[in-house]
Amino acid sequence: MTARILTVRDLAQIAIFAALIAALGAPGPLSLGVIAVPITLQTLGVMLAGAILGARKGFFAVFLFLALTAAGLPLLAGGRGGLAWFTTSPSAGYLYGWLLGALVIGYLTGRLLPKYPFWPALGATVLGGIVVIYAIGVPVTAFTLHLPIWGALVDASKFLPGDAIKAVVTVLVASQVHRAYPGLIPRRRTVAAATTAATTPAQASDE
Repeated sequence: MTARILTVRDLAQIAIFAALIAALGAPGPLSLGVIAVPITLQTLGVMLAGAILGARKGFFAVFLFLALTAAGLPLLAGGRGGLAWFTTSPSAGYLYGWLLGALVIGYLTGRLLPKYPFWPALGATVLGGIVVIYAIGVPVTAFTLHLPIWGALVDASKFLPGDAIKAVVTVLVASQVHRAYPGLIPRRRTVAAATTAATTPAQASDE
C-alpha cells in the first residue's frame, strides 16, 4: 500500500493547526512546583491536532510548529524559541513527546470513527496526550536536572488536573468537528474490504 500524498487541503490543515498550537501559547506559561517546567495551553493544541487531523496530519502539524520554534521563532508560551529549548531545557522531553502524542491520538481516533464514542475517545486522548507525553517528558526532565525519576514524576503531577481537562475539551470539540466534517481523517480500508473491491469488477465481467 503506497503512502497517500499530502494534498493542498492537507497542507492547509497542517498549517492551521500549527498556528493554533502557537496561538495557544499567547497567554504565556504558568510555573508551578519546584521544577522549571511550565504549564501551557499548547498541549491542548497538540491533542486537538491528533484528534481532528489524525495521525499523519496531526504529526506534521506538531512537527511544523516545533521546526519553526527550533529555527528561532518565539512560538513557545512566553515567547520562547530556539534550539536550546530542545537540548538543555528541562521541558525538552515534553516537546518531543508532543510528536508521539499526536501520532498516538490520531492513530487511535481513526479507528474510533465514524462513531467516536466519548469514553473510548477520552481514553485514546489521555493515552496519547498525557501518558505518552509524560513517558518522554519526565525522564528527560530528570536527566537534565540530575533528579531521580520518582522526584520528577511527583513534580509532574501538577500537570495532571489541567491535562485531564484538556483531554475532555479535546474530545468534546473533536466529536463536533467530525460530525460536521466526517472526512477529515481518511478511513483505512480493511484487507477484506480491499480484496472485495478488487475482485468485484472481475466477478462482474464474468457474469
